[in-house]
Amino acid sequence: MDQPFRPSLTASLADRAGRVLHFLWSGWAGLAALCLLAAVWQAGHEAYGPFILTSPLETLRQIRMLAADPGAWSVAAVTLQRAVTGFALVTAAGVTLGVAAGYSPATLRIAAPLITVLLGVPPIAWIVLAMIWSGASDATVRTVILVTALPVVFLGAAHGIVTRDRGLDRMAQAFGAGAVRRFLTVGIRQTTTTLFPALALALGTAFKVAVMAELLANAGGIGGALADARINLDIAQALAWVVITVILLLIVEYTLVHPVKGEIDRWRRAAQPWGIKR
Repeated sequence: MDQPFRPSLTASLADRAGRVLHFLWSGWAGLAALCLLAAVWQAGHEAYGPFILTSPLETLRQIRMLAADPGAWSVAAVTLQRAVTGFALVTAAGVTLGVAAGYSPATLRIAAPLITVLLGVPPIAWIVLAMIWSGASDATVRTVILVTALPVVFLGAAHGIVTRDRGLDRMAQAFGAGAVRRFLTVGIRQTTTTLFPALALALGTAFKVAVMAELLANAGGIGGALADARINLDIAQALAWVVITVILLLIVEYTLVHPVKGEIDRWRRAAQPWGIKR
C-alpha cells in the first residue's frame, strides 16, 4: 500500500521561509500608506499651526524623548498587557461561541438579537458600568474590551462556519475523517475569510477601548498619560502617545494575527497559479 506523501523538513522550512518573505515584501504597500498619512499630517500642521497639530517631526522627537524614559515604557506596557489579554479573552470566547452557533442554526437565530443589543450599546456606557462594578482596575478595562469586541468575533466565526463548503466536509467524511478532524482540517480553515478580518477589527477595538477606559477611569496606562497631556495642553505629547498606541497595535497585529492567518491560509495560496491574483 502506498504511503501518503509527506513533505520533507527542508521543503516545509523553504515553504515557510517563502511565506515570510512574501509577507515582508507586501509591507511596502503599508509603508506607502504611512508616508501618505505623514504627508497629509504635515499639510494639516502647515494649515493650522503647531498649537492645533504639531508636525510629524516634532511628534517623532517627542516619541524619542519618551523612549528614553523608563517610566514611559512602563506606561505603554500597562496598556499593552490590558489590550492583549482582553483581545485573548475576546478571541477565545468569540471563536468558541461563534463556531458553536455556526453549526447550530437555532442557536444563531437566538443569539442574533443579543448581538444586536451588544453592538447598540456604546463603549462609554460599558466603561461607566464597569467602573461601578470593578473600579479603576485591569478588570474594568478587560470587561469593556470583552463586551465591546465579542460580537464582532462571534459574527465572523459564525458566518464563516455557516458559509463553508459542505461538499468538502462530505468528501472528508467519505474518506473516513471523523468530526474533529473534519473541523480542524476543513471547517475551521474556511472561516478565515470572515474570521480574521473580524479579529483584526477586534484587536483595534481592544486598543481603542483600553485607552478610552484608562482615560475615563483614571487607571494609568496610555489613557492616563493622555489625560495628563490634556491637562497640560501638550499637543505634541498627546500625539506621541497616540502614535505609540498605533505602533503597539501594528506590532501585535503583524506578529500575532497575520502569521497565524498565513499558516492557516496556505491552502488558498496553493490553489492559485504562481503570480496570479484572483
